[in-house]
Amino acid sequence: MKIVGTGSCLPQRVVSNDDLAAIMDTSDEWISSRTGIRNRHIATTETTTSLACDAVKSALQDAGIDGSEIDLIIAASVSTDKIVPSLACQIQAEIGAGSAVAFDINAACSGFLFGLATADAYFKTGRFHKAVVVGAEVLSKIMDWNDRSTCVLFGDGAGAAVVTDEGDAFKGFVQGSDGKGGEALDGDNRPVVNPFTDNGKQSALGGYVTMDGPAVYKFAVKTVPKAINELLDEIGWSVDDVDVYVLHQANIRIIESVAKRLKQPMDKFPTNLQHCGNISAASVPILLDKVRKDGMIKHEEKIILSGFGAGLTWGACAIEWQ
Repeated sequence: MKIVGTGSCLPQRVVSNDDLAAIMDTSDEWISSRTGIRNRHIATTETTTSLACDAVKSALQDAGIDGSEIDLIIAASVSTDKIVPSLACQIQAEIGAGSAVAFDINAACSGFLFGLATADAYFKTGRFHKAVVVGAEVLSKIMDWNDRSTCVLFGDGAGAAVVTDEGDAFKGFVQGSDGKGGEALDGDNRPVVNPFTDNGKQSALGGYVTMDGPAVYKFAVKTVPKAINELLDEIGWSVDDVDVYVLHQANIRIIESVAKRLKQPMDKFPTNLQHCGNISAASVPILLDKVRKDGMIKHEEKIILSGFGAGLTWGACAIEWQ
C-alpha cells in the first residue's frame, strides 16, 4: 500500500483564544501556556459531511484519480452528522464511487490510523485496489461551551488520503485499546428513552464530551513512545532513522514529552495545533497533508504516523515515502 494523494479542509471561521476569553473565564496565556493552542477553526455553516467531502475531493484531485475508481471508503469520526446513513456512504454518493464499499469506524483520535490499517488488511485480501481513508470532525457540536477546561482544546476539520495497493510504502502497524481507561475521555449518546421506560418524558438528546486531562496526559506520554518503539523494533528501524514524526495534535506538552522520551529533536515533530487545536480523527491526516505539501516529506524518507485518544485507543504506522 502507498499514499498517492492527500487533502484537507478547515472551516472558514477562526476562533482565537482572545475570542474565547470574551465569552468565558479564560485567557490566551492560560490556554497557550498549557496546550500550545492559540486558534482553532469552528464550523458555522460547514458540517462533518461537507468538510469530509471537500477533503476527499482535494485528495482525489491530488492523486489524479476519479471518484468512480475508488472501491473502498473508510471514514473515521466521533461527530458524524447522522446515525444513518454512515458518513462514508454520504461521501460515496458525493464523489460518485458507485461500486465502492463504504463504512465508518470510531476509534476517536486514532481513527485515521485504524482506517489505514483496515485498508491495508483489505488490500492484502486482493478484494480492493484503491481506497479513500478520511478523518472528519465537527467537535464543536459535542462540546459543553460552559466547560472552559475542555471546549478550548478542540477544533473542527477534515483530512483524507487516497491509498492504493501498489508499492510497499507501509512497513508496519501497531494498534491497541484499553477500554478500562475509557472514562478518561467520555461522551454519551442518546439515553434509552421510549414509552416503556421510567424516563419516557426526558430529552433524548445526547451529552457532551468530558475529559480527565491529567489521566489522558499520563496515558499519552507513556503509551505513544512505547507504541512507536514497538513498531520500530518490529520493522528494524531506529528512532534516529525516522525523518518525520506526524503525531496527533492534542497538546504541545504531550508532543514535547514524546520527543524527549524518544530522544529526538522537536524539529522532527511538525505541529499545527497552534492554529487548529485538537481535531480528533482529522488531526493526523490534516497535518500529513500540510507537511507533505510544505515539502517536509521527500521520496524514500521514513515517516511515523501516530494517533492516540478516547477509547482509550492508540495506533502507529511506519511509511517509507514513495
